[in-house]
Amino acid sequence: LEAKYLELLEAGATLEAVQCLRHELTPLKLDTGRVHELSSYMMCSSTEDFHEMSGWEGGQRSRRQLMDKLQAFFPPSVMLPPHRLEQLLEQSVGYQVEQCRFHNMTLDMSQLMRTSLLSDHVCSKKNFPCQTKQTLTAHQDEVWFCHFSHDGRRLATGSKDTTVIIWNVESSPVEQVYKFEGHQSGAGFLAFSPNDQFLLVCGTEEVPEAWLWDLESGTRKCSIGQTQDDSLTTGAWFPDNTRFVVGGSRGHFYLCNVSGHILNTWEGVRVNALAIPFSNVVLAADTHDRVRSYNFDDNADQDVFKEDHPIMSMSVSPDGRLALLNCAKQGVHLWDIKDRIRLRKFQGLTQGHYTIFSCFGGMNNDFIASGSEDQKIYIWHWKREVAVRVLSGHLRTVNCVSWNPTKPSMIASASDDGTVRIWGAGDSDDESE
Repeated sequence: LEAKYLELLEAGATLEAVQCLRHELTPLKLDTGRVHELSSYMMCSSTEDFHEMSGWEGGQRSRRQLMDKLQAFFPPSVMLPPHRLEQLLEQSVGYQVEQCRFHNMTLDMSQLMRTSLLSDHVCSKKNFPCQTKQTLTAHQDEVWFCHFSHDGRRLATGSKDTTVIIWNVESSPVEQVYKFEGHQSGAGFLAFSPNDQFLLVCGTEEVPEAWLWDLESGTRKCSIGQTQDDSLTTGAWFPDNTRFVVGGSRGHFYLCNVSGHILNTWEGVRVNALAIPFSNVVLAADTHDRVRSYNFDDNADQDVFKEDHPIMSMSVSPDGRLALLNCAKQGVHLWDIKDRIRLRKFQGLTQGHYTIFSCFGGMNNDFIASGSEDQKIYIWHWKREVAVRVLSGHLRTVNCVSWNPTKPSMIASASDDGTVRIWGAGDSDDESE
């Protein structure tokens, strides 16, 4: 009725507006003050004054606004909700994108709505890493680990030959930036600090120290270790860039700073892998096939989940919600850290008792990649247990795979064949799987 009254005033039908106000609105006795306000609009000298005083836009837009208000009072069976067809189309396209095996790009809502509904959404394999773009052969022995920096500009590789090489992946071809030497053993684990200023290097069980390198100067900053009995084979950084944890299977578990000082210790914790999903919580995969959480601030620890076989390596999704475990004779398992349940057991790869590293990657970190003892790389969508791609090219066990966090079509793989392969998008849809 209020909209009717305002439309009559806008049309100049003052007499009809008065009748509506007097015989239809006023008898309702809902809001006397509002009725007085409505009656004051009759004093406006022009349509522009009327619109300005009432704040009413008029026309078709006001009717659409009125319909939106009315729909809140009616069930969908009586009146369809606003933009219902548009919502159904968005859901349809969104579902098709979710089902696409090779979707590795960002689509905002405007792009989704421009997607044709004449056929299902299917991404080309050309947008997916499936082809070797470059083979790096600078190491002289097995390559055990590789990892991209957080800004995606550099790649670190560690080898049995005791060297660590930093590569510039922004250049084409990829070029060597630094070669770090002087480690007492092969480099089996590497971790960039969150700001990419430092690189933590861990060796084998026989070596009593880990090393920290300054990536701005290309020099070794310090060594970390307490006794000759130490075994520091894995580590993880806190988000503050100044602290990290290191540990190993002999029961040494230290909290350290970038000066190499040990700030705190946790005695008797024999760990195979470490990760920090939250600012003050450390996850440790131990030699009892468990993942436990440790808080160095209040010295609290608790079980998170347990496997039936030894956990060889662990990585955590960037949002801290999911954990990937490479388990001996089992392969790759995906766990929900918060709900403490296993979500997936991925199929295809071969894993015995070698330490193989897997990773999250791709646009929105929807994909998981892992090396394998059958010389291949397996890639899965995190919602599916069957691999969407299997990449061949290495001649021996693929120890580690890393996905570039800023270039969704680039991955790197390290192998016992002594090479590192840089993989990128294919030139056609016919790349072999």
